[in-house]
Amino acid sequence: MAQGTDGLPPQRTLEELKAEAQARADRNGYPLLGIKPEDAREALGKLTSLDRDEWAAAWSAIGDRYAAEAESLAAKDPRRADAVYLQAWRVYSFARWPVPNSPGKQRAYDRALEMFAKHRAIQDPPVEEWKIPFEDSEIITYRQLPKGNDKVPLILAISGADSRKEDMAERFAPLLNHGIGLVAAESPGTGQTPVKATPTADRMHSAVLDAIFKMPRVDTSRVLVYGGSFGGYWAAKLAVKERNRLRAVVAQSPPVHVIFQSDFIRNQTLGNREYLFDLGPALMFMGENIRTLDELCEQFGKLSLVDQGIIGQPTAPMLVIHGVHDTQVPMEDIDLLLHTGDVPKEAWINPSGGHMGRQPKGWTDAAIFKHVTTPWLVRKATESEPVL
Repeated sequence: MAQGTDGLPPQRTLEELKAEAQARADRNGYPLLGIKPEDAREALGKLTSLDRDEWAAAWSAIGDRYAAEAESLAAKDPRRADAVYLQAWRVYSFARWPVPNSPGKQRAYDRALEMFAKHRAIQDPPVEEWKIPFEDSEIITYRQLPKGNDKVPLILAISGADSRKEDMAERFAPLLNHGIGLVAAESPGTGQTPVKATPTADRMHSAVLDAIFKMPRVDTSRVLVYGGSFGGYWAAKLAVKERNRLRAVVAQSPPVHVIFQSDFIRNQTLGNREYLFDLGPALMFMGENIRTLDELCEQFGKLSLVDQGIIGQPTAPMLVIHGVHDTQVPMEDIDLLLHTGDVPKEAWINPSGGHMGRQPKGWTDAAIFKHVTTPWLVRKATESEPVL
């Protein structure tokens, strides 16, 4: 997007961004998952610059249309209204993507939360907004449990730098059909989190686990964690620090060490074209009052799991998912995670995949979740043999 107060250049020209965004919408590719190609064509056609508020306005106009339609349906056809609320949420969420770092994007994010709340209210079993007291603030999560009164396994799903807890709640809802509950949370420095991304911010997720372990219906011997992209960073860290409480952990394309080095940030992150746009600004948004590239490198350098002494320690059982051609999180980071410690790890590495192991065709986000992530989580959540 346009160079703003962050002082970083855009990754793509306007025409390049339009072409790439439309191509991803046409194939239902991230981050336009679920957005209709014709809606993308309409919004992108309105853009005359890379201004962030112009981006938000173009997409929000479509979101407004869906919101009005959903409201007109709410009383007479709640099921149809639900589908339209969900579409409104998707469009508003992309209007604020990757982060709400302008007034227009913040308004779009607020509207996305409103639409998702309307969607949540219609679900059965209910998707509850669960506020967990934390230090002098609170952690806002979503909680959804299978119907019944029996104790159930539960997955804590952590979103990434640009996804949100709403994405996790929607993606993991099908696991209720396997008798598994869900708590959807966010990466520090994103969404509605009370802390920024610092070396100690994992205490936020430990507090969520504390609350989960007090839930009467949770089988505390069967609590799992999933994290994707930057959420995978926190998942990998929890696999060590919370290993005695966790049944298993999935870390999908987790940043570990190389990604946090100044040379990588300057030479690889800022110009990355696998990411649609504004990867540098998205990372800056996650930190504590980061205003310059030097401040980004300084703060993110402290997040290295090698320098923190995390890599090499025993972990909970893990599945690591990745693509060899990932340009956002290098394969070297995954090798560090897989080749250290004293607990065997399972891995699904796509030799033709990019970030998250995905490909434009074949191993899409949906295919990986259906055929890799879900079966592994269900197996670990329900297997009867003891966890070693």
